[in-house]
Amino acid sequence: MTTSSKGLEGVVATQSSISSIIDDQLTYVGYKIDDLAENSSFEEVVYLLWNLKLPNKSELDAFKSELVDNMTLPEAVIDHLRSYDLSTVHPMAALRTAISLLGLYDEEADIMEADANKRKALRIQAQIATIVTAFSRIRQGKDPVQPKKGLSYAANFLYMLNGKDPEDIEEEAVNKALVLHADHELNASTFTARVCVATLSDIYSGVTAAIGALKGPLHGGANEQVMKMLTEIGEEDNAIPYIKEKLDNKEKIMGMGHRVYRNGDPRAKYLKEMSRQLTELTGQPKWYNMSVKIEDYIKEHKGLPANVDFYSASVYHSLGIDHDLFTPLFAVSRVSGWIAHILEQYDNNRLIRPRAEYIGPKKPEYVAIENR
Repeated sequence: MTTSSKGLEGVVATQSSISSIIDDQLTYVGYKIDDLAENSSFEEVVYLLWNLKLPNKSELDAFKSELVDNMTLPEAVIDHLRSYDLSTVHPMAALRTAISLLGLYDEEADIMEADANKRKALRIQAQIATIVTAFSRIRQGKDPVQPKKGLSYAANFLYMLNGKDPEDIEEEAVNKALVLHADHELNASTFTARVCVATLSDIYSGVTAAIGALKGPLHGGANEQVMKMLTEIGEEDNAIPYIKEKLDNKEKIMGMGHRVYRNGDPRAKYLKEMSRQLTELTGQPKWYNMSVKIEDYIKEHKGLPANVDFYSASVYHSLGIDHDLFTPLFAVSRVSGWIAHILEQYDNNRLIRPRAEYIGPKKPEYVAIENR
């Protein structure tokens, strides 16, 4: 039997046409992340991931319109969000439950034909943004805000969150973050989604399972932990002493290094620049300056560059987004990739059933219970 690989590191588990990481270069359907981050809307990227081609103008206009038209939540889901103990529940737990609940109100939930799955995909992508923003407003004692026609997906997220049209730079920042987080090959949550639907379970189950995986701090929760660290540091002069102490205690610095990338995460530079612009705009450049000091120190002493989570923390903070909403915002983007992989799994399915290398006791003698 083949020797196991801890964490499945280096194991190629499937073939995919959706995204790739080759020589530290991330692509979506072959397109470089640099080209997409600099030129594309999030809606274009979602269309690309689901259809394996970029849309033309009429296709994109129709897709944008369909997303906005499907953003409104069933009233029962809103009522359920209101029923939570909002003083204790984490938004990722609320999101996980709400997505599962959506499946109960979708008449096509268990219909597995390709067209039905595409319609469900559209509804999930549209409504996940509404769930996150509605939860945020409800726990502030406010009513949810309905989506606004004519706004982009990124702008609608901020509009439903804050109840006002966002500034152009705010929309640009969220759009860029959504594009950069949309897919990332066979990451933990994506693999979880594919394992789930490989049993021929429904798309809502696959997305719910993926959210459960993303909830962990070693995956989607990293940027929330980065902001917690920056808040604890407080001021720029405290940054290096704080990091030195952490390293001396052999504690992990969140947002640094990556399992796959060896020479740096190609997505990080875009959020680094957005962090610089937004922290300057809000009059709090210390968050960016602090982050740069930490990145430079870790790179020099540990050889680890920042990953995409590191600067997304100060970007989201500068947008006024609550820190515990950072991971749900990640999910709002990554659900596009999960769905792409779920649809791909359905198209060429085989039950995912790996083996385990047994390391337990070898043939112990059974002793009757009265003699134990």
